[in-house]
Parts: sequence; C-alpha cells; structure tokens
Amino acid sequence: MDRAPGLSVRLKLTLSYAGFLMIAGTLLLAVVWVFLLRYVPNPPPRFLPFEQEPFSPSRQDLQDAFAPRAVQVLAFLLVFGLLGGWILAGRMLAPLARVTEAARLAGNGSLTHRIGLDGPRDEFRELADAFDTMLARLEAQVAEQQRFAANASHELRTPLAITKTLLDVARTDLDRDAGELHERLRAVNARAIDLTEALLVLSRADQRSFDRELTDLSLLAEEATETLLPLAEKRGLTIETTGTITPTLGSRALLLQLTTNLVHNAIVHNRPEHGTVWVATSRSRRTATLTVENTGDQLGPEMVSTLVEPFQRGTQRIRTVRSADSADKTTSSDHAGVGLGLAIVARITEAHDGTLTLAPRPSGGLRVTVRLPAAPVLSGP
Repeated sequence: MDRAPGLSVRLKLTLSYAGFLMIAGTLLLAVVWVFLLRYVPNPPPRFLPFEQEPFSPSRQDLQDAFAPRAVQVLAFLLVFGLLGGWILAGRMLAPLARVTEAARLAGNGSLTHRIGLDGPRDEFRELADAFDTMLARLEAQVAEQQRFAANASHELRTPLAITKTLLDVARTDLDRDAGELHERLRAVNARAIDLTEALLVLSRADQRSFDRELTDLSLLAEEATETLLPLAEKRGLTIETTGTITPTLGSRALLLQLTTNLVHNAIVHNRPEHGTVWVATSRSRRTATLTVENTGDQLGPEMVSTLVEPFQRGTQRIRTVRSADSADKTTSSDHAGVGLGLAIVARITEAHDGTLTLAPRPSGGLRVTVRLPAAPVLSGP
C-alpha cells in the first residue's frame, strides 16, 4: 500500500523535545521577568537635584537589559533541544530499528533470525521478545506445514500409483480375475477418499471456520462408543464408558470426530484379544475433560511424543503399499489407517482452545486426555 512520505518518528520526537524545552524555558523566563517587575517601580520616583540617592533602575532599563539575554537563552535552548533531542531520539529508537529490520527480513521469507534484544525489561524489550516468540512459532509452523505437505503428497501419490499399476496389470493380463481387481481397486480408492476427507478435516480445524454451540462431551463419548462397538467386539475388546454431563462450547461435528478418532485409535492399537478401552468424561468449574485409555504394548515417552505428528502410526511411518491390501473400511470416520487420527485430534483440540496430553500407561497402552474450556451445565427439558 503506497502512502505519501511523512516525517520520521525520530524527527517528530526531536521537534517534540525541542518544543517542550522551548516552552519550559519561555515559562521560566516569564516567571523571572514577573518576579523582577515586583521590585522595580514604574514610573521611577522623581528626585530633587540636591538629593543624593542611590541609582534605582526603571522597568525600561530592566527590559533593555533582560530582553537580549532572554533571546540568547531561548536561541541556545532551541539549538540544544534540537541537537539533544536528535541524539536522545536516536538512542531511544535504536531497538525499534532492530525490530523493523527483523520484520523486513521476515517479510522477505527469512524466519531463522532473532532480535535477541539485551537490557532491562521495558516496552521495547517486551516487543522484541514477543516478536522473537512469533518468529519461532512461525518457523515451527512453516516447517510443520512443509513436512505435512511432503508427507501428504507422498501418501496421496501412493494410492494413485497402486491404481495405475493394477490397471496396467489388468490391461496386460486378460486372464486375471476381475472380481479381485475390482476389490483391490475399491480398497485403494477408499483409502484415498479417507485421506482426502482427513485432510479436509484438518484444514477446517486449522482455519477455525465453524460455529460454536453448547455440546455435551458425555453424549459424544456414548455415540462414538456405540458406533465403534462392533469393531471392538470383532477384536474381542471391552469398552467401558463412565462420566457425567460435561458441557463445552464448540463444533459438535468436530468434537464427535475427535472423540471417535480417540476411541478408534484405542481399539486398533490394543491387545489382540481381551483388551479394554476406558472412556471417561468429567468437568470442573473451568475445564471439561475427556479421557480415553486402552491396554496395549509398553510405550516409551519418546514414542508417545511423536504420535500426534501426521502420518505416524505407533513406532513407524505408515506404509501405504500395505494398506492397499488391508484396507478395511469399518466406519466412515476411520482415519487411523491414513496416519492422521491423533493429528486431527490435536488440531481440533487446539482450535477449541484446549490442551491434549498423551501419556503411556504403566501397565501398557496409552492414556489420552483432552481438556476443553467448560460451559454452563446443560439444563434438562
């Protein structure tokens, strides 16, 4: 946006300092002038020629002597104010110049530099620290987005490559069973659709383009467990749900997606049989909490810290070639197969101003805790 050039802040501060000094000097000289006038008579007393009295100056004499000196003092104050103000303004604005240079570099795409302003904590130091914090977050987010884009491109390319290979094989091998080919193509296409839908959910959560409404997390937990109960029974698992009314403000669809992803993740990454999933909700005066725990393998803190990264599953990155043969579309919200289940949970939690905590259970498995801002308790009909 083009704007007409104006006076610099340093020049404005210099003029302000000089102007204030001139006003203060003028007021001081005025006070001195008024004070002197109190002791000078006007008109001067008349004396007879034969009287011998000490000489008493008149107001005119005082004015003739005071005015030139006052002008000289004001001229000195003007020059001193301009020079001193220019130097002081330069020193005061030096940190701001560093912030401006850092902002200019950031605007050109460089996010690795930091201001690193030293000295006591004042307004400029707080501004520089806030700017450094913003740069660090931007750098981390840009790096995350770049990794995410690269991973998403790879994950989307793999189903397409598998589809192309299957079609090429079908074209060259006319004796191949068409039913098997159709089933494999359906599985690969279903996974590509799941991945696209997961990416759309992530985008919606990141943009926070949703309406907030009063939502009960306990009802969402019941709905998610009922939906995924057939999958749990198929795997020989038990789901236990406890909790009271747990209201919060947010998108019901996104919060249901969050709850479903957590329960599905707890079912899929569990013991082969006789495992358990615990789903609990609770509330305090300020917090609505959803906790999902499951039995399973022992997990280390380092492994747990990577689970919320996109396209991570357990201890290794998802191999999409294998998923073409094992794609099992159990529910419409099955995003764990594409490695975005907990990543979506993290983004939805952040979009609702909440916190997500993952911790390994001492006896094996994982405990996931989502804390959201609480809302007033829902009233009954």
